[in-house]
Amino acid sequence: MKVKVNSKKGFKTILSVLVDKKTIQKKLDEKLNELQNKVQLKGFRPGKVPTNIIKNQFGKAVYGEVIDGILKETSSKAIEDNKIKVAGQPKIDLKTFGEGKDLDYTIELETLPEIKVKPLNTIKATEYNIEIEKNIIDKRISEIAKSQQNFEDKNENGKTEKGDMVIFDYEGKIDGKQFEGNKGKNVQLILGRDLFIKGFDDQLLGAKKNESKTVIVNLPQNFPKKELVNKKTNFDCKIINIKKPIDTKINDDFAKKMGAKNLEDLKSLITKQISNEYKNSLNIITKKNILEQLEKSHSMELPPNLVDQEAKLLTKNQKKEDEQKNKEKNTKLAKSRIKVGLLLNEIAQSNNLKIDENEIKNEIQKQIKTMPGQEKMVMDYYQKNPSAVSSLRGALYEEKILDLIKNKITLNKKNITTKEAEDILKSHTHDHDHKSDKEKNVKKSKIKKKSKKK
Repeated sequence: MKVKVNSKKGFKTILSVLVDKKTIQKKLDEKLNELQNKVQLKGFRPGKVPTNIIKNQFGKAVYGEVIDGILKETSSKAIEDNKIKVAGQPKIDLKTFGEGKDLDYTIELETLPEIKVKPLNTIKATEYNIEIEKNIIDKRISEIAKSQQNFEDKNENGKTEKGDMVIFDYEGKIDGKQFEGNKGKNVQLILGRDLFIKGFDDQLLGAKKNESKTVIVNLPQNFPKKELVNKKTNFDCKIINIKKPIDTKINDDFAKKMGAKNLEDLKSLITKQISNEYKNSLNIITKKNILEQLEKSHSMELPPNLVDQEAKLLTKNQKKEDEQKNKEKNTKLAKSRIKVGLLLNEIAQSNNLKIDENEIKNEIQKQIKTMPGQEKMVMDYYQKNPSAVSSLRGALYEEKILDLIKNKITLNKKNITTKEAEDILKSHTHDHDHKSDKEKNVKKSKIKKKSKKK
């Protein structure tokens, strides 16, 4: 194989590749021989079909397959040997080809720009550590306890109230006639939530155990038999039992049900969970700040084709008119994403950063520990969703790059309370909204000039 750089201008490089006919013929013969050992034709024993018959019958298809393989192999090697970083899909143009001929073709490539990362010590950012107050931990545990609602039998003469669980049988009739799906046995209903049929709960209030009550309601919109929707229905209900809600005691037994060793361990897990929730939100602000400074400190030209591809991804689900309206905005965002991505990738490659399987497993285990009582749900999620594992790998890779950057920049570490954390998050949201409103007002005055619109 002979490779020559035909031209190199801007982001466009054209390579000329020549594969001699002897190399092609050798691969062609190998493929025909392989086929000869497999093919079965009438009148010939397996593996004994003459080569010329194989060639006459399958030659064109085999040649096409061989050329396709050679193109993939040689084009990849040509790009690799010339150390070209490709942006987008290469274009191959066949000049000469055919049986008994050399294969002569060109590869047109759009290349990535040369990336030179400047020293990172000029970047400044703040990283926050949140101190979680005792009352916030207690409040979260109390909320968990309320969600784990328990019930006990009400006394024999007790009447149903909102919040009680009623166990009852029912039989519904429309105009005195039964219908499909009109009966229920040992149905459990927590009064006041209105989850069965709208207006049903209220009519069971004040009932006693073993009492019969008639509830009159219209069948809901989601009733399976569409012809019965909104029909006035009489439900004859027999109260089997009434249970009243009881407070869940927050103690070691409760903590164990939640997957912790004891109450202190549960408090520790909840503290980490709340801390992580705040840190994740604040880290987004820190990350955004770092990446904005990284982008602003570097200037580079980008391949137009790559920018177009990224802009199309951003507008994939947009209407045509919205795509046109936001074209300039999307192009700017596409350039920003590509630029930051190239810089991060260069930092990762130059520092040989990688993510191995153990790091992914450890991260999943870390998530499990911060979600007491939901261990199986977390594990099932990752086991059943390969895309979630892939997404986690990408997030860990980016996090590893950012950790490296943080070690090289001027990073101020600050301890703050949850109140201060809330103020920072609100301030960031307010600034973002204020900026958007300001931009919208400016744009309104320029609509007639066809300036960009946010």
